[in-house]
Amino acid sequence: MTAVIALIDYGSGNLRSVHKALQYLGAEVRLTRDAEGLRGARAVVLPGVGAFDDCLNALQRQGLLAACREFMASGRPFLGICVGYQALFERSEEFDSCAAGMNVFGGRVVRFQPAPGIKIPQIGWNQVRQSRPGCPLFRGIPDSSYFYFVHSYFPKPVDGSIVAGETRHGETFASAIWADNVYATQFHPEKSQQAGLQLLRNFVELAGGGRF
Repeated sequence: MTAVIALIDYGSGNLRSVHKALQYLGAEVRLTRDAEGLRGARAVVLPGVGAFDDCLNALQRQGLLAACREFMASGRPFLGICVGYQALFERSEEFDSCAAGMNVFGGRVVRFQPAPGIKIPQIGWNQVRQSRPGCPLFRGIPDSSYFYFVHSYFPKPVDGSIVAGETRHGETFASAIWADNVYATQFHPEKSQQAGLQLLRNFVELAGGGRF
Protein backbone atom coordinates (compact mmCIF):
# COMPACT_ATOMS: atom_id res chain seq x y z
CA MET A 1 0.00 0.00 0.00
CA THR A 2 1.26 3.48 -0.87
CA ALA A 3 1.15 6.19 1.76
CA VAL A 4 0.10 9.62 0.52
CA ILE A 5 2.25 12.13 2.38
CA ALA A 6 1.51 15.84 2.04
CA LEU A 7 4.74 17.86 1.86
CA ILE A 8 4.01 21.49 2.69
CA ASP A 9 5.44 24.09 0.33
CA TYR A 10 5.42 27.56 1.89
CA GLY A 11 8.02 28.99 -0.45
CA SER A 12 11.27 28.48 1.43
CA GLY A 13 11.33 24.93 2.75
CA ASN A 14 14.01 22.44 1.75
CA LEU A 15 11.54 20.64 -0.49
CA ARG A 16 13.64 18.94 -3.13
CA SER A 17 15.77 16.72 -0.93
CA VAL A 18 12.86 15.82 1.38
CA HIS A 19 10.68 15.06 -1.63
CA LYS A 20 13.31 12.83 -3.22
CA ALA A 21 14.00 10.94 0.02
CA LEU A 22 10.33 10.19 0.65
CA GLN A 23 9.79 9.07 -2.94
CA TYR A 24 12.86 6.83 -2.73
CA LEU A 25 11.23 5.16 0.29
CA GLY A 26 8.11 4.41 -1.71
CA ALA A 27 5.79 7.15 -0.48
CA GLU A 28 3.44 8.99 -2.77
CA VAL A 29 4.30 12.64 -2.10
CA ARG A 30 1.83 15.43 -2.65
CA LEU A 31 3.26 18.96 -2.67
CA THR A 32 0.71 21.31 -1.17
CA ARG A 33 0.39 25.05 -0.72
CA ASP A 34 -3.12 25.12 0.79
CA ALA A 35 -5.38 23.39 3.28
CA GLU A 36 -7.10 21.38 0.55
CA GLY A 37 -3.84 19.56 -0.10
CA LEU A 38 -3.93 18.02 3.36
CA ARG A 39 -7.24 16.30 2.76
CA GLY A 40 -6.90 12.58 2.35
CA ALA A 41 -3.20 12.56 3.25
CA ARG A 42 -1.99 9.79 5.53
CA ALA A 43 0.77 11.99 6.95
CA VAL A 44 2.17 15.52 6.70
CA VAL A 45 5.74 16.80 6.60
CA LEU A 46 6.52 20.46 7.33
CA PRO A 47 10.13 21.08 6.25
CA GLY A 48 12.06 24.20 7.08
CA VAL A 49 14.87 26.40 5.88
CA GLY A 50 14.92 30.10 6.66
CA ALA A 51 13.49 32.41 9.29
CA PHE A 52 10.76 31.60 11.81
CA ASP A 53 8.64 34.66 10.91
CA ASP A 54 8.83 33.92 7.18
CA CYS A 55 7.61 30.39 7.77
CA LEU A 56 4.73 31.32 10.07
CA ASN A 57 3.58 34.27 7.97
CA ALA A 58 3.59 32.16 4.80
CA LEU A 59 1.61 29.39 6.50
CA GLN A 60 -0.90 31.96 7.72
CA ARG A 61 -1.32 33.48 4.26
CA GLN A 62 -1.85 30.06 2.73
CA GLY A 63 -4.43 29.03 5.32
CA LEU A 64 -2.19 26.25 6.58
CA LEU A 65 -1.77 27.16 10.26
CA ALA A 66 -5.25 26.03 11.28
CA ALA A 67 -5.13 23.17 8.78
CA CYS A 68 -1.93 21.80 10.33
CA ARG A 69 -3.41 21.99 13.83
CA GLU A 70 -6.52 20.17 12.65
CA PHE A 71 -4.41 17.52 10.97
CA MET A 72 -2.42 16.90 14.15
CA ALA A 73 -5.67 16.67 16.13
CA SER A 74 -6.84 13.92 13.75
CA GLY A 75 -4.17 11.54 15.08
CA ARG A 76 -2.38 11.10 11.79
CA PRO A 77 1.45 11.34 11.75
CA PHE A 78 2.97 14.81 11.45
CA LEU A 79 6.70 15.54 11.09
CA GLY A 80 8.28 18.98 11.48
CA ILE A 81 11.88 19.52 10.34
CA CYS A 82 14.19 22.38 11.46
CA VAL A 83 12.07 25.56 11.25
CA GLY A 84 9.10 23.23 10.82
CA TYR A 85 9.99 21.94 14.30
CA GLN A 86 10.41 25.41 15.77
CA ALA A 87 7.04 26.48 14.34
CA LEU A 88 5.25 24.09 16.72
CA PHE A 89 6.11 26.27 19.73
CA GLU A 90 4.78 29.57 21.05
CA ARG A 91 7.28 32.16 19.90
CA SER A 92 10.84 32.68 18.68
CA GLU A 93 13.54 35.14 19.70
CA GLU A 94 14.88 35.19 16.13
CA PHE A 95 15.27 38.76 14.82
CA ASP A 96 12.89 40.01 17.56
CA SER A 97 10.19 37.87 15.99
CA CYS A 98 6.66 39.22 16.09
CA ALA A 99 4.96 36.14 14.59
CA ALA A 100 3.21 33.73 16.91
CA GLY A 101 4.00 30.06 16.50
CA MET A 102 1.45 27.26 16.21
CA ASN A 103 1.43 26.92 20.01
CA VAL A 104 1.04 23.15 19.78
CA PHE A 105 3.62 22.92 22.56
CA GLY A 106 4.58 25.34 25.29
CA GLY A 107 8.02 26.88 24.98
CA ARG A 108 10.07 29.45 23.13
CA VAL A 109 12.69 29.22 20.40
CA VAL A 110 15.98 30.66 21.67
CA ARG A 111 19.45 31.35 20.31
CA PHE A 112 22.59 29.46 21.26
CA GLN A 113 24.61 31.32 23.86
CA PRO A 114 28.16 32.25 22.81
CA ALA A 115 30.80 30.04 24.41
CA PRO A 116 34.49 29.35 23.81
CA GLY A 117 34.97 27.04 20.83
CA ILE A 118 31.27 27.08 19.90
CA LYS A 119 30.37 28.28 16.42
CA ILE A 120 26.99 29.88 15.76
CA PRO A 121 25.22 28.78 13.64
CA GLN A 122 25.83 25.11 14.22
CA ILE A 123 26.53 23.69 10.77
CA GLY A 124 27.51 20.07 10.39
CA TRP A 125 27.25 16.69 12.04
CA ASN A 126 26.43 16.15 15.70
CA GLN A 127 25.20 13.29 17.85
CA VAL A 128 21.63 12.76 18.99
CA ARG A 129 21.20 10.97 22.30
CA GLN A 130 17.89 9.14 22.39
CA SER A 131 16.47 10.37 25.67
CA ARG A 132 13.03 8.74 25.46
CA PRO A 133 12.94 4.96 24.89
CA GLY A 134 10.59 3.60 22.29
CA CYS A 135 10.31 6.63 20.01
CA PRO A 136 9.10 5.21 16.67
CA LEU A 137 11.26 7.63 14.66
CA PHE A 138 14.45 6.13 16.08
CA ARG A 139 13.58 2.48 15.43
CA GLY A 140 16.65 0.74 14.03
CA ILE A 141 18.92 3.74 14.63
CA PRO A 142 21.76 3.31 17.15
CA ASP A 143 21.77 5.70 20.08
CA SER A 144 24.10 8.71 19.69
CA SER A 145 24.06 8.46 15.89
CA TYR A 146 25.17 11.53 13.96
CA PHE A 147 22.70 13.78 12.13
CA TYR A 148 23.20 16.95 10.11
CA PHE A 149 22.32 20.35 11.64
CA VAL A 150 22.08 23.89 10.25
CA HIS A 151 20.69 26.32 12.83
CA SER A 152 21.32 29.12 15.32
CA TYR A 153 18.06 28.71 17.26
CA PHE A 154 16.34 25.81 18.98
CA PRO A 155 13.13 25.24 20.99
CA LYS A 156 13.09 24.92 24.77
CA PRO A 157 9.98 22.83 25.50
CA VAL A 158 8.13 23.57 28.73
CA ASP A 159 7.15 19.89 28.97
CA GLY A 160 10.35 17.86 29.15
CA SER A 161 8.43 14.61 28.66
CA ILE A 162 8.04 15.29 24.91
CA VAL A 163 11.82 15.37 24.35
CA ALA A 164 12.91 12.30 22.39
CA GLY A 165 16.45 13.31 21.46
CA GLU A 166 19.10 15.61 22.91
CA THR A 167 22.24 17.11 21.41
CA ARG A 168 25.09 19.12 22.92
CA HIS A 169 26.44 22.24 21.22
CA GLY A 170 27.85 24.32 24.04
CA GLU A 171 24.64 23.49 25.89
CA THR A 172 22.32 20.50 25.72
CA PHE A 173 19.13 21.13 23.74
CA ALA A 174 16.10 19.19 22.57
CA SER A 175 16.97 18.06 19.05
CA ALA A 176 13.88 15.83 18.62
CA ILE A 177 10.43 15.62 20.17
CA TRP A 178 7.60 13.11 20.15
CA ALA A 179 4.07 13.60 21.47
CA ASP A 180 1.54 11.00 20.36
CA ASN A 181 1.34 11.39 16.55
CA VAL A 182 3.48 14.54 16.37
CA TYR A 183 7.21 14.23 15.69
CA ALA A 184 9.80 16.91 14.99
CA THR A 185 13.57 17.23 14.61
CA GLN A 186 15.93 20.19 14.68
CA PHE A 187 18.34 18.27 12.44
CA HIS A 188 17.74 17.52 8.78
CA PRO A 189 17.07 13.78 8.29
CA GLU A 190 17.02 14.27 4.50
CA LYS A 191 20.69 15.37 4.70
CA SER A 192 21.77 12.79 7.29
CA GLN A 193 22.66 9.81 5.09
CA GLN A 194 21.74 6.37 6.41
CA ALA A 195 20.56 7.39 9.87
CA GLY A 196 18.36 10.10 8.39
CA LEU A 197 17.01 7.80 5.71
CA GLN A 198 16.09 5.24 8.37
CA LEU A 199 14.28 7.93 10.37
CA LEU A 200 12.25 8.94 7.31
CA ARG A 201 11.61 5.27 6.53
CA ASN A 202 10.17 4.91 10.02
CA PHE A 203 7.92 7.90 9.43
CA VAL A 204 6.67 6.55 6.12
CA GLU A 205 5.91 3.27 7.88
CA LEU A 206 3.90 5.17 10.49
CA ALA A 207 1.91 6.62 7.58
CA GLY A 208 1.12 3.11 6.42
CA GLY A 209 3.08 2.53 3.26
CA GLY A 210 6.37 2.49 1.39
CA ARG A 211 8.97 -0.11 0.51
CA PHE A 212 10.51 -1.99 3.42
